[in-house]
Amino acid sequence: MIDFKWDTASMSPNQYKIADYVQKNLNYVLLSTEQEISDELHISIASVSRFWRIVGYRNFKEFKTKMRKQLKVSPASKMENMMNNVEEAELKYHNLNIVINHLHKTIEHFSQNDFNQSIDLLINSKQIWIHSSGPSQGLGELMKYRLSRFGLNITSLQKGGSEIFEDLIHLTKEDVVIIFGFIRLLPEAQVIIEHAKQVGFKTIIITDQLISSFIHDADVTLFASRGEMWEFHSMVAPTLLIENLIIAIGMKNKDKNLNRLEMLSELRGKFANELPR
Repeated sequence: MIDFKWDTASMSPNQYKIADYVQKNLNYVLLSTEQEISDELHISIASVSRFWRIVGYRNFKEFKTKMRKQLKVSPASKMENMMNNVEEAELKYHNLNIVINHLHKTIEHFSQNDFNQSIDLLINSKQIWIHSSGPSQGLGELMKYRLSRFGLNITSLQKGGSEIFEDLIHLTKEDVVIIFGFIRLLPEAQVIIEHAKQVGFKTIIITDQLISSFIHDADVTLFASRGEMWEFHSMVAPTLLIENLIIAIGMKNKDKNLNRLEMLSELRGKFANELPR
């Protein structure tokens, strides 16, 4: 993986789109033309051509030359080459390989340091708040359901519009908010980020964007691939990330958490007749 460390502060929306696409699909970009990138992103070829100068290269050719010197063959590129050989008619294998590609991209851009920092923030917080909406709501519920078993205090921030202020007044500097920001941050999430600057609570963004205007707004950002904006968005990789967060938190206080799960099993057994599963 190459971390470009581009200065994104002054990028336009189209430049963000190109930068994110290049970061996610570098191997494919190196085999593409500017016209193909333009067609893929549904933006003008002139915008693509200007982009390389904005990020420090004379043109697309120079970008390709320098990238090829840095880039080694990665598991993701090998997988991508294999996938390109799969016949589209083989629907079950085609879909499976798309999912595998999402998993490889997630692993390729995985940061152990950010992951560990997230774990530390969550287990040391007074209260965890989860802001998830739309397709990410199920991921938020999964986190809440599983992490509550470990004795963590978790609340969902599900109010929309101005009603969210009813919850925000209860956040303290000892809290952590997990925000799902797929494609973009909702206005409510942007308000949470701004409020964090005043109150001092920590924020973790889980996103499918590698480069965007909000990546550096949170204390920690975790990436999980779901596909490009115009594709069907798979939740397999985000679910894998969430499950690993849950397991890692459980391992932090292993004996204590296992005892809680034993108590859960005993309760289920004791009241199996009254409340069958």
